[in-house]
Amino acid sequence: MAGFQVVVLEGLPEIAPGDDLAAAITARGIDLQDGDIVVVSSKAVSKAEGRVVPGVDRADAVASETVRVVAERGDLKVVETRHGLVLAAAGVDTSNVAPGSLVLLPEDADASARLLRTALQAPIDGTIAVIVTDTAGRPWRLGQTDIAIGAAGISPLLDLRGSHDAHGNVLESTVPAVADELAAAAELVMGKAAGTPVAVVRGLGHLVQSSDGPGAAAIVRPRDEDLFPSGSVDVVRSRRTVRTFTQQPVPRATIEAAVADAITAPAPHHTAPWRFVLVADDRRVALLDAMAEQWRTDLRADGLDDADIDRRVARGDIVRAAPTVVVPCLVDEGAYAYPDERRSSAEEAMFVLAMGAGIENFLLGLSVRGVGSAWVSSTLFCPDVARATLRLPTGWRPMGAVALGFADAAPPPRPPRDVGEYLVER
Repeated sequence: MAGFQVVVLEGLPEIAPGDDLAAAITARGIDLQDGDIVVVSSKAVSKAEGRVVPGVDRADAVASETVRVVAERGDLKVVETRHGLVLAAAGVDTSNVAPGSLVLLPEDADASARLLRTALQAPIDGTIAVIVTDTAGRPWRLGQTDIAIGAAGISPLLDLRGSHDAHGNVLESTVPAVADELAAAAELVMGKAAGTPVAVVRGLGHLVQSSDGPGAAAIVRPRDEDLFPSGSVDVVRSRRTVRTFTQQPVPRATIEAAVADAITAPAPHHTAPWRFVLVADDRRVALLDAMAEQWRTDLRADGLDDADIDRRVARGDIVRAAPTVVVPCLVDEGAYAYPDERRSSAEEAMFVLAMGAGIENFLLGLSVRGVGSAWVSSTLFCPDVARATLRLPTGWRPMGAVALGFADAAPPPRPPRDVGEYLVER
């Protein structure tokens, strides 16, 4: 019967900064054999590497290790660390350490695993692997489990795609994260408070390899392959103006889902003033040509020369080149008719603001589904032309146009802005 053993290494002394972790493990008389997998908690590695920080506020420590806040609730922050890991509190820990001190994750857990493997493997006639672990929560699941954050001598992923199951079916997406599975198995015997941060997995030598391998960094999913790249905190900031697109069509279901997001925006008097016109390709060409003609007439009347007119008209190229165009329209049915100009103007402003909220929701809905967009003001400057070309009902007010599609390149970094310049207290 196939199987394997997981044995905890007992009696290991408390690891302190500067200690030789490999020597401490060897001193316990561990009899490593060819094919063994040594699993070590990141806490022990961090302590040996001097990643213990006394007298530092935990929030400051978390901030120092964070590159992106994914989600937060009260004092709890789930963040992406410098290592690419998404963890609560950036893996900063206060357990199993002197009061008033914090333990940070290793600077490079894969490098730590490689060094430890070299040292532990040197005295034996054989090949071993090393996995460095940390504890993590999981989306949609209660509780925590240990995962591999560093690895050497083992491929952290076992790619079974292309092989067949017992019924002859081809496996198309089966890639077990064996390093994570081994980390979780070892945690069952290592415990959290027993002071036993090392375990040996024996009987799975077929997973051990002569080279160090790609490390646990290979388990971190690239953001462009992630179906959930935006955390709850950065959903709003994920929206960027995209000006160049691939020609990959945007599924209608995606557009409909974004419109469903749009119409959750606030609106006055329990109205629903939003309409989104999905423009067919032939109608789009007619629309842009008609608007360009109107712009040229208006700009000449404004005294602009031909070069300046050409430059301004060329702004419509974003809409012309995008695979899909949607024209948002404001329908202010339900607006109150006030006799005086002041209240009438405020009433119109309410509906325009509601339309803006709907458009922003639409752009966000596209963004979280991986679709880029650019809102341009075009139809606002020639609403009659837009209404006529698109055959819109009377009373529909075109509010610009949204070019949308899949971005052909990542947008440049957003310029930093000082929030203090925009938030005023009175």
